[in-house]
Amino acid sequence: MPAAAGLAICPVSGPASAGPAQEERLALEMARFRYSLVQPAVAQSDLTSIGPYMFWLMFRNVSSDGLVFQSPPDPGTQPSPPVQSLPGCILASPTWEDTGADVNQDYVFNWTRDAAVVAIELAAGPLPTSQPLIDYVQFAQACQNSASAFGHFDRASFFINGTPRTSWTDQADGPALQTLAILQMYAQLDAPTQAVADAVIAANLNYLQNAYQGETWNLWEEEQGASFFARSVQLECFQAISANTAGIDVPGWLSTAIPWLQNALASHWNGQYYQSLLPVPSDSRAPYDPNIDIVLAAAYGAVPVTDTKLLATAALLRSQWADPASPNYYPINGYDQQLASGPVGPLLGRYPGDTYDGDTNDPGTRDHPWALSTASFAALYYRLAQEVTSTGTVPLDSLSATFFSQIAVDASTTPKDAAASLESYGDQMMQALLYHSDHFELSEQFDAWTGYEKSVSDLSWSYASFLSALRAKNAI
Repeated sequence: MPAAAGLAICPVSGPASAGPAQEERLALEMARFRYSLVQPAVAQSDLTSIGPYMFWLMFRNVSSDGLVFQSPPDPGTQPSPPVQSLPGCILASPTWEDTGADVNQDYVFNWTRDAAVVAIELAAGPLPTSQPLIDYVQFAQACQNSASAFGHFDRASFFINGTPRTSWTDQADGPALQTLAILQMYAQLDAPTQAVADAVIAANLNYLQNAYQGETWNLWEEEQGASFFARSVQLECFQAISANTAGIDVPGWLSTAIPWLQNALASHWNGQYYQSLLPVPSDSRAPYDPNIDIVLAAAYGAVPVTDTKLLATAALLRSQWADPASPNYYPINGYDQQLASGPVGPLLGRYPGDTYDGDTNDPGTRDHPWALSTASFAALYYRLAQEVTSTGTVPLDSLSATFFSQIAVDASTTPKDAAASLESYGDQMMQALLYHSDHFELSEQFDAWTGYEKSVSDLSWSYASFLSALRAKNAI
């Protein structure tokens, strides 16, 4: 893995730790190596074969006994002296503010939410050993213990040694997603780690019992309120615990919490789309909807992909950035439809008027497409295709008509042809991610005009969302 400026990768054994001279030589060798020089052995159009490449690119951000990260020196925000990562820490990205002249973002941390979505893909991926999963569970408990001692169990972000960031937000989606990740990997854990997993899950549920009816910081850590995304992943977590066959205790209060959350999610519908937060933000970010949170709530939460209110929201999200008449239109989506090799895309963002682009060298532009937004929308297409195939029914009504018209499906379309169209349009979105990637490496965002990658590099969630979409495609 190439070392980013300001982010040290600390070998803990082998020749590189023999002395300063050999360490300097290793650093020089790593500096000369660039993934941009690697030519993958598969064609870009072969989505399924690209999966393993994406998996191991993501895996570079997972700490272990043998791959140890050191936090970049920054006395203003980091512990002093810089700390080293514990096994199981998952970097959001190796990007630090000194890694490039046009980026000032600090992502060398472990976010509970981001780590959980990566851990779900680790559990589903081609790991030769369960040790990374064991490390993840043990690191999760270390973070829990330190957060509890700090007095903020739901702290969203941690230093790479498992201590909570003192100045950050608390988010009620993290414990639910972490529980879902552990359930996904539970059967692959050894008995001692399953005991740790039981304790982590019990602590998460104990917290969620008193939190699920409350407000939280939202997915993007910008606004507080009743979050559609948080409620959806909490509901998915509670349903998964209630149905578990691993012997994990099922609290009695879940029988009340599940219908409460189902009713709460329904309250976000305003007649046109699901609102991402209640009360609706009225500050400078308004209207803040339609927000990709809703599609992510289906990707990771309990919102069924056949919910036609979800599909009505998804239709607005697609047109928001793909319709040339929209004030939020991404020009790159027009260019991508005219490629000689065939149309790809569209690329999608977070919400209308987004003001974060992570690029200090381009202060005049805002609202760019995100890899995770685009991949999660592709996953919606794939999962809906699987549902149509298995049930023989297309969920077409007055609410979902626009969604289906965007992919050339109407009342005369057979379920088989509808499923094929859904898969084809999902493929186009995934191909856009590959077309604009740097030899499959995925950043956080793409420029809305040029399509070039921007903001932080190698975002773990970008890879995880791509892999999650591929799993959905393979299930059709």
